[in-house]
Amino acid sequence: MVIKTSSSKQIDALVSGLSAESVVTREAAVARLTVIGARAVERLVALVESDAAPPARTAALRTLEAIADLRALDSALRAVRDADEAVATAAIGVARTFLRGRRGAAALDRLAEVALDKTRDEQIRLAAIRAVADLPASTVKPLWQALRDDANAEIRAQVESRAPGGRSGGSGRPHLTYLTAAAEVGLEDDPEALRQALVHGGGALALPLVHRIIERVREREALVPAGRGPEWLRARAAAHVVLANRGSRLALYDLCESLKASAAPLPVEFLTALSLVGNATCLEAIATAHQRWDDEWWRQHLADSFHSIVERERITRRHAVMKRIQKRWPKFVTSRNEMQPRKHEDTKRKT
Repeated sequence: MVIKTSSSKQIDALVSGLSAESVVTREAAVARLTVIGARAVERLVALVESDAAPPARTAALRTLEAIADLRALDSALRAVRDADEAVATAAIGVARTFLRGRRGAAALDRLAEVALDKTRDEQIRLAAIRAVADLPASTVKPLWQALRDDANAEIRAQVESRAPGGRSGGSGRPHLTYLTAAAEVGLEDDPEALRQALVHGGGALALPLVHRIIERVREREALVPAGRGPEWLRARAAAHVVLANRGSRLALYDLCESLKASAAPLPVEFLTALSLVGNATCLEAIATAHQRWDDEWWRQHLADSFHSIVERERITRRHAVMKRIQKRWPKFVTSRNEMQPRKHEDTKRKT
């Protein structure tokens, strides 16, 4: 593929952005490179194969998963063996994309190798198991048999839930079939079935399809009677956790907007997702919600999520967003598990 000079320079700049220290810069580069698509694949593969820092290689792999170009597979299969958990997990996501294609056997062999390797981290093994879980039962039966008596209890439980007789999505369909139809065709009128399918099978669904489900659910929430809104909200929360567990910020904007717009505490899964993938752009929304609501349990969870992000992203008091928060809420305390009460609460304690 011939790439024009101007386009090539843009791609090079965006790929360089994947190595930025700023999470916001990296995520913006991921989004724009995904839109560029196949033209960026060679540069992304080169970054994965390089000695760049794990966050940059992870971001490149996440972009390649979203683009779904077969040229990425060989690089991903090598990266599955990477010592860094985030890189290996992202590589598994790329390999999963090609399981049903003409090189599916190669992808399956490598993922089965990871699932069976007792020296690998538990979370990486579980990611490999989830990746192959919705292949035909006859294809994965030997793997399930080999893992059935694994020494790791989490591995055994995962295999048991995936083996024949385990749970499925709505109408008795396998999770992946059910969720793919929900994303590509439309939602059935059963938010709890959708939530259960996401919880038990969402890890095998392509990231763009999970994102599409979030969009569809949000649209449905605006149309259903008020009494049914919370059911759909819980389903959307489950979809956010699916994305977050795979390190994706595709719908981070929806997490922040939901916090800003909600008139009541959200399902706690929203905060679980924020704690996993939230960045500096989320902090003001969390702080605003903390000041707005009176529910102490919810406010404590907001505080925990806030400080999880601050610590994970190494955000200091000198960061612009922290300065804005401190200016708007002077009594806001930035130590874990502690936030100052609002003025009217101080008054209540004194009376």
